[in-house]
Amino acid sequence: MTLTIDKYKQAFQEEAREILVELESSLLELNENRGDKELVARAFRALHTIKGSGAMFGFDELAAFTHKLENAFDEVRNGRLSITSELVDLSLAALDQIRAMLEESAGRGATNRVVSAEILAKVLRLTGERENRPAEAPPSAPLAPATGPAVASGTTRDWLVRFSPGPDLMRSGANPLLLLRELKQLGSLRVHASMAAIPPLGELDPERCYVAWDMVLTTAAARDAISDVFIFVADSCELTIEPASEASLEVQVSPPLEKKTDRASERASSAAASPVVDESNAPEKKPPPWGRRASDTPDNATSIRVPAAKLDQLVNLVGELVTVQARLLEVATRREDPEVSAVSEEIERLTTTLRETSISIRMLPIRGTFERFRRLVHDLARDLHKEVELTIEGADTELDKSVIDELSDPLMHLIRNSMDHGIEPPEARLAGKKRSAATIHLSARHSGASVLICVADDGGGIDAAAVRERAIEKGLVAADAQLTEAEIFALIMAPGFSTAKQITDVSGRGVGMDVVRRKVEALRGTIDIASQLCTGTSVTLRLPLTLAIIDGLLVRVGQAYFVLPLASTLECIELTQQDIEQANGKHVANVRGEIIPYIRLREYFNLPIERLEREQIMVAETEEGRYGFVVDQVLGDHQTVIKNLGRFYRHVDLVSGATILGNGTVALIIDPQRLVRDALQTLAVGKRRLGKPADARGEARAPVASAPNAGAVVLLESAAAGGAAGP
Repeated sequence: MTLTIDKYKQAFQEEAREILVELESSLLELNENRGDKELVARAFRALHTIKGSGAMFGFDELAAFTHKLENAFDEVRNGRLSITSELVDLSLAALDQIRAMLEESAGRGATNRVVSAEILAKVLRLTGERENRPAEAPPSAPLAPATGPAVASGTTRDWLVRFSPGPDLMRSGANPLLLLRELKQLGSLRVHASMAAIPPLGELDPERCYVAWDMVLTTAAARDAISDVFIFVADSCELTIEPASEASLEVQVSPPLEKKTDRASERASSAAASPVVDESNAPEKKPPPWGRRASDTPDNATSIRVPAAKLDQLVNLVGELVTVQARLLEVATRREDPEVSAVSEEIERLTTTLRETSISIRMLPIRGTFERFRRLVHDLARDLHKEVELTIEGADTELDKSVIDELSDPLMHLIRNSMDHGIEPPEARLAGKKRSAATIHLSARHSGASVLICVADDGGGIDAAAVRERAIEKGLVAADAQLTEAEIFALIMAPGFSTAKQITDVSGRGVGMDVVRRKVEALRGTIDIASQLCTGTSVTLRLPLTLAIIDGLLVRVGQAYFVLPLASTLECIELTQQDIEQANGKHVANVRGEIIPYIRLREYFNLPIERLEREQIMVAETEEGRYGFVVDQVLGDHQTVIKNLGRFYRHVDLVSGATILGNGTVALIIDPQRLVRDALQTLAVGKRRLGKPADARGEARAPVASAPNAGAVVLLESAAAGGAAGP
């Protein structure tokens, strides 16, 4: 039984964290639209959910704290208190305390109870005399059957409440006693328990409540407030709330329930029964806030909660299955056995479907990540004395959970940088004929097999001349260097680089953009910065949909194998000796009138030179434009399970990882964007174009002759020898 309780407590903690994110978003929207009653109701319901389910699972301190804040929003809901910036700020601070309580209950960190007391004191002072509500009964106090605390001032009336738990109510983690305690807090309560449905001891189910209650509640509260007490169990009980007549003031015992000898029919009738509630005032029925129960049937359950570790394990197993399937295909091709080939094709079809399904299970909308930044923008705008609005577009765009988990830090640094450096104070904006309130636009959209996430603002933009001057001061570029605007903007991501004159609590240390670059590159993504002085700046992150499995094209160069991501590959063309002669030996190809530069992978990775009569050029789209990669042979498409290269090769950044082919050979996964960028930087160093050469990290690059890809060469030699990708 203890394990079951712990399971429900953990489920509540997870659900409460999600509710807090939604509540935070509602509060920030409410700060902008203070007359929106739906937002007030949404905030109240969220607080009520956290309080009620928290008390139900023994989080008494959390429930008592949330209850005070819930009372304030009840006053707002009833029109006796107005939404102010002070109330919103107090509520946001209270949310931080609730999060701290949840973390403390999970064994992580501790709650500052002095801060909690200060917040509650401010809430009480804000609500004034209207907060003089009945004192809460301590969690361990017995339920008083006849009398309760004095009701709140106002017109009181009597309500007849009949509550009969369904067969699954207690299995969902609900405790009827706690519900009655909460009902008792609304006024004076008279209770009669009906035990007519309790079966003989041998037939008793220890996880079911057989007791029903008839109660008369004398209160000034409305019917909605009474219904809210049972909002979490509305789908698993029979409930009647009606004005009490004179005859019912002496609580009448409900007619004895007929005993049912057929347990199966009893369960069926209980499940089919619907609660008797006044539909005109009843709250919307909701599933229990702690998630679906294990006893829910497939017909009822629309979703289930699965630990992320299990999904990761599933994707890993599917990845191994893809590798085994490739091995089976290799065997079938070598043996030329029609029966084995047919089986191989069928398994390939099933594996492809399973792969797509397992990846789609891990796809989540980015909305939750985006919504978290409303609070960041709100707090920074207050601290920096700026007026900033956050707009969101494409929040339903889906990404692999593993990608979403790594996105918070880069986006946080981009927004902080925009708030501190990009957006001007209101006076400066008005002087520049702009709105006093600036806008940060956060957007996401699909682009092929990638997702584009953009952080844009309408601030002052980036002063390219100031960035260049600062880079010269720090020795990143030579004073006579000829840099394009894109190259200047790329310098912003160098470690320790900042144009800020002084360090603030928000930025100025030159760390943020370096963190963005490292995180995005770790996700196999790219960054594009565009800016116009006095108009604004946009930073676009191009990220893969998933980090686990990709579609690729398998190519061969000598004895080495490579995989090019199919999403960035445009076409394959033939390269002959005649084409090379017509280009006068230069690494360019004429593709239907368009001159496309190419990189010979054989030369680039220092593989043994072997001139072939005909080679293949794989044309790929990169941020620098279209580039080609010359290979010996294109072997076809390949479902690529990405394997990490391990610690030994962690500095090799020209490849995204490795995969194991059906014959056991290791193939390196090429990152076209990084390879092109490295080639351009190497070429620039060779021409001494930048004086003292430096890459985005500020590290000096070696000239072409010194083999800048030595780590990749070692890795290729290991792969060609049949070695694994490393630990």
